[in-house]
Amino acid sequence: MHVAWQRVMTSIRKIGKRDEFKGGTAGTFNFRGVDRTVNNFAPVLREHGVLVLPVKVDASYRDFKNNNNKIQRECTVTVTWMVIGPGGDTLPSTLQSAGEALDTSDKGTAKAQSVALRVLLLTAAMVPTGDPDPDSQYIERGEAQVRTAANYRDEALEETTSKTRLRQMHWELKSARRLGELVENEVGDEEAIGDLIVRVGKSREAGGA
Repeated sequence: MHVAWQRVMTSIRKIGKRDEFKGGTAGTFNFRGVDRTVNNFAPVLREHGVLVLPVKVDASYRDFKNNNNKIQRECTVTVTWMVIGPGGDTLPSTLQSAGEALDTSDKGTAKAQSVALRVLLLTAAMVPTGDPDPDSQYIERGEAQVRTAANYRDEALEETTSKTRLRQMHWELKSARRLGELVENEVGDEEAIGDLIVRVGKSREAGGA
């Protein structure tokens, strides 16, 4: 199996960033897309009799409204893969990769799994891009956008927000030391966002939600 995979790595010399993304406020940038990656790997994997099969998919979902007030679903997956050689032998252990995707319909899971496959292939085969050394350029980073307490409140009050997600939200705010930030709750009173999330979680527990 090791020999077959080494042959795959030798055959894939590089995959350049030639797919273009035009994302409005996100700017324009080039990347190595799923199709470009798969199209480069597929004939080589077939030539050397190597299969890359998903054996487990762990997925989580979150619904939110974008800037156009349109509901989107975010899907995040962790995929466990098995790499099988021409003789039925496998790599000593399974491999894992993660993928994330947004969709307004029912294709978020498939997109996220495709991204996870791209990540696996590019990482496991150490495929270079052929681009200049990133250290040769200086990029000034901007501040990451921070979610507001009101945004957390809105998500917590959504009936579709699970108890697991509520616990995660509480942990996020606790890690950022923001549990005490005040928001206007559903009856118009001021309440600490951490207390609101705990209260909603207990209500869901009592109701079996």
